[in-house]
Amino acid sequence: MIYVTGDCHGDYQRFNSDYFKDMPSLNKGDYVIICGDFGLWDESAECQSELDLLNDLPFTTLWVDGNHENYDLLKKYEVKKWKGGNVQYIRSSIIHLLRGQVFEIEGKKFFTFGGASSHDVNGGIFSKDDPHLKQRMMIAYMRGLPFRIEHLSWWKEELPSEEEMQEGLDNLKKHHDEVNYIITHCTASSIQAVLSKGMYKVDRLTDYLETLKQTLTYDHWYFGHYHEDLEVSDKETLLYYKIRRII
Repeated sequence: MIYVTGDCHGDYQRFNSDYFKDMPSLNKGDYVIICGDFGLWDESAECQSELDLLNDLPFTTLWVDGNHENYDLLKKYEVKKWKGGNVQYIRSSIIHLLRGQVFEIEGKKFFTFGGASSHDVNGGIFSKDDPHLKQRMMIAYMRGLPFRIEHLSWWKEELPSEEEMQEGLDNLKKHHDEVNYIITHCTASSIQAVLSKGMYKVDRLTDYLETLKQTLTYDHWYFGHYHEDLEVSDKETLLYYKIRRII
């Protein structure tokens, strides 16, 4: 069986059996896919303990990255092949699905592409080495504006490189631009515009996904990032806390 859910931000309480009713009957051959903002924060004992607890659950966790992962930490994990695409094993049964990959799972093809623009940066993105960092943080705080600090709470890798986007196109071409499922964190520009009523700006990733929306043949697209559970259309679903069985 395969399930999909939205942003976890390092909190995996939704996978307790009181909420996730199917959980006790699952095994490591069953999968739960998280649509970004998985919650790989740091190497602290608390974060490692949460990962260990998740790894001990009966299913295998798959995830695409969001805009709040620690990309410096992610670079430390070896890239390996799994079911036709590139992955990183965070634990034996916690697997990061890299961008622009096509995986064949349970006889279905999944295209994955993580990443998104952070929207909570109205107060600025600061360098941790800035000698005026404390003053800048105080000004943002006094103005009630959210801010981020590079390499501590924000990473430029939240948006993809040209190489990642081209790899996605190349991999899709090998599958004749046909997949069963698309798994991303953010979504195409046109869908985002409807969801946010113009509040969120388009960027190179949402425009890239818009191109895929117009050119790919797919059965269903699942994404997170916008903190709501919503059936956008008969082919696109926004997930936040719900856990949806798809196979």
